[in-house]
Amino acid sequence: MPSVFSHAVVALALGPAFRRAGWPARLWWAGALCAVLPDADVVGIYAGVPLGSVFGHRGLTHSLAFAAALAAVLTPLLLAHGAGRGRLWCYLFLATASHGVLDAMTDGGIGVAFWAPFDAGRYDLPWRPIVVSPLGVRRFFSAWGLAVLASEARWVWLPAALFAALAWRATRPRAASKA
Repeated sequence: MPSVFSHAVVALALGPAFRRAGWPARLWWAGALCAVLPDADVVGIYAGVPLGSVFGHRGLTHSLAFAAALAAVLTPLLLAHGAGRGRLWCYLFLATASHGVLDAMTDGGIGVAFWAPFDAGRYDLPWRPIVVSPLGVRRFFSAWGLAVLASEARWVWLPAALFAALAWRATRPRAASKA
């Protein structure tokens, strides 16, 4: 899995694509939290849940169904009025779903259960350039952790910054033309 930092970076990079909605900053932070939340299933490793189980790490919480359900639950809680709900759902869904996509791009792990609970199969993307992050804080602050951050800077942060800049440019308000 990529580090928690990179999952949040991707969600925040999606923000400019949705900025016309004029949402408060708390919605962008909710997106970052959604992007990190699928890794809550890591507690299963310490609780004895088998790794390949649909409830194990990179299982149900990494699926597209989970991303859709989480977005559906959070959207009305975060946006009381009806205007922009579809847009917010889309942002939260993409932020959450990005987690599994990034995990499927790492060079380690047993794959991602994208289609759970309908299919328990684990899948990786054919291109896996991201160095898998170690579990645990102590191991993260090591040479391995530095290699992870260097890999993520190249394969996640730089593309995310480029996407955010292009989305910001494409969605910025146009100046009124002088006639």
